[in-house]
Amino acid sequence: MNQIIIFDFDGTLADTLDAVVRITNRLSGEFGYLPTNPETLAQIQNLSSWQIIQKSGISLFKMPFLLKRVISELNQDLQLIHLFPSIPEILQQLQEQNYPLYIITSNSKINVNTILCRYDLVDSFINIYSGISLFGKDKIIDQLLAQEKIEPQHAIYIGDETRDINAAKQSKIKSIAVSWGYNSAEILAQHHPDALITHPSELIAAIENLSVGKIVFET
Repeated sequence: MNQIIIFDFDGTLADTLDAVVRITNRLSGEFGYLPTNPETLAQIQNLSSWQIIQKSGISLFKMPFLLKRVISELNQDLQLIHLFPSIPEILQQLQEQNYPLYIITSNSKINVNTILCRYDLVDSFINIYSGISLFGKDKIIDQLLAQEKIEPQHAIYIGDETRDINAAKQSKIKSIAVSWGYNSAEILAQHHPDALITHPSELIAAIENLSVGKIVFET
């Protein structure tokens, strides 16, 4: 049996960064933080997920409410959001190679399905697990593994943030970090994923290497 492949959505499959920056800038006054400009965005991408929250000055109490608002407003901008180049073809190739595909996301299932429908890719995924959680993705991973009756050693999680790597470690599954999303390659490397790639074209080779136990990224 092939390894099951669990994808994060925002920043991994879908290019949502610009839309999220626009939305969070609109909400900055209401939630009490400074808006982001290109210079501060570059700095933020070199911080871990926890460091970003600390630097923003937003209280942890407000974060779930902010996340809900961002997801709600993303629904209005879906026509501006696309999958990263070559991602649709890669997903189709993985499906043809009989890799079971899943998504775990903090985004809403409706938003994810709407974007996937545009590429005729909804049926490529066995299930989409959605939950508003900043640092609890490991619990959603554990829920997926339990419901699908999958042992941790048979799963690979692919994400673009340090919290994705940490969630995979907590759930004792392998991780592939991608540097084309929300976090830079430098900060991702510091959190020691099992593989670190910089372009979607490297994705299938990284999955195949991890599937046979080959070390892709020295940690």
